[in-house]
Amino acid sequence: MRTAPTILHLDMDAFYASAEQAAKPSLRGKAVVVGGLGPRGVVATASYEARVFGVHSAMPMAQARRLAPNAAYLTPRFGLYRQISEQVMALLRALSPLVEPLSLDEAFVDLEAGGTAWDEESARLVGVRLRADIRSVTGLTGSVGLAASKMLAKIASEQAKPDGLVLIPPGTERAMLGPMSVRTLPGVGPATGDHLRRAGITTVDEIAEAGEDELVRLLGKAHGQALYAMALARDERPVVAEREAKSVSVEDTYDVDIHDRVRVGLEVRRLADRCVRRLRDAGLSGRTIVLKVRRYDFSTLTRSETLRGPTDDPAVVREAAGRLLESVDTTGGVRLLGVGVTGLADYTQEDLFAQAHLSAGEAVAEEGSEEEAVAEPADARHEMPEAPAEPVWRAGQDVRHADHGHGWVQGSGLGRVTIRFETPDSGPGRVRTFRTDDPLLEPADPLPLVPRRPEAGEAGPEAAEESSEAAAAGSEAAGTRSTAAGSGA
Repeated sequence: MRTAPTILHLDMDAFYASAEQAAKPSLRGKAVVVGGLGPRGVVATASYEARVFGVHSAMPMAQARRLAPNAAYLTPRFGLYRQISEQVMALLRALSPLVEPLSLDEAFVDLEAGGTAWDEESARLVGVRLRADIRSVTGLTGSVGLAASKMLAKIASEQAKPDGLVLIPPGTERAMLGPMSVRTLPGVGPATGDHLRRAGITTVDEIAEAGEDELVRLLGKAHGQALYAMALARDERPVVAEREAKSVSVEDTYDVDIHDRVRVGLEVRRLADRCVRRLRDAGLSGRTIVLKVRRYDFSTLTRSETLRGPTDDPAVVREAAGRLLESVDTTGGVRLLGVGVTGLADYTQEDLFAQAHLSAGEAVAEEGSEEEAVAEPADARHEMPEAPAEPVWRAGQDVRHADHGHGWVQGSGLGRVTIRFETPDSGPGRVRTFRTDDPLLEPADPLPLVPRRPEAGEAGPEAAEESSEAAAAGSEAAGTRSTAAGSGA
């Protein structure tokens, strides 16, 4: 285990909600909840203002609305979040070749491998500078943890939230971990935590005192040994450079079960097109098309078809998904549909004309079921006409009006849509209501949160040198903290 705190863990603060607040001046300082807005939706992210009311990620949206009825509820804008994530990851890669993203808003960095930090002082300076650069480039805040291992760096960044920095000095790890709850350690979820509690083990110190043999008896060899090592602050896992994606997929959960077979087919075609857009955005193609269907009784079926070569052709993916749908009985109703592509490659097979016209018998079909449900073939095939082009306005969506400019959807219904016209660099904007089919109103792309400057995306840690030096000079006021005994952030 290294002795210098040169493993950095970055976690953006309430990422989706913070991005929405930065984009929408009228929501700054207010409770914002991002996620699926239907009765079966769940919370993806809640702003810190919403968390005061008890709202948190993975909570059913209906429960969140009861807890915070006056919050702003918005659908996610993943295109914007990915753009911001790319800016943040570029800053991290300027620090080291070893960057391990965990999600759009979270990553480990091995600073020693990049030669940017080698001791406590240099690591702290990098962390301070990184936070200033992120704010300069994206307008958002991130929390940074610095330690000698991945586990400790992640614990430190959690303590640093929101908008702070915590460095765990070498030699203080055991004392810092000891009084913490067992749930602090990676891999200790509610079930494992309850199991340990019933054995009288509630803190990390008590895990260490129980000994490895007792933990193996309680949890099994692999889990018990790993947990004992973590309780002793031992974590030898290296930072692994970004792994290639294994699959690309999209899925939708429906507020009301879909019974109409034609509607199910239309949804599958729409999901296939969305999946292909993600493939192309990532510069990938794939060989195996996967259909996921969750039926009215919660039984979940997966069907897959392997093509002759990788493709990113929407017609090929649509037709393959349609063929897979023919083998699934949806008469009782469908609550979730998904389309995915696996067997990814960074190239596309040139001769794919025939693939779009493969018959089901020519393709290699593979069947599976997540819940051992048995699928019966559909009684008949249906033509799948194109869906009518009716405007659908979702809360939080970017729009542009020919007369009023850029804005976002506050809500819609009964043939009307309410728009607030404002931009990231304006003040709170005016609200106007239009017919949903107003010809002057159209969807728009998200605006950048920070005005684009030539140096912002090009220079890595030097992109905001002046702000970084100011942040370094006033690191205490900016939320920079150091801990030797696990003090909270």
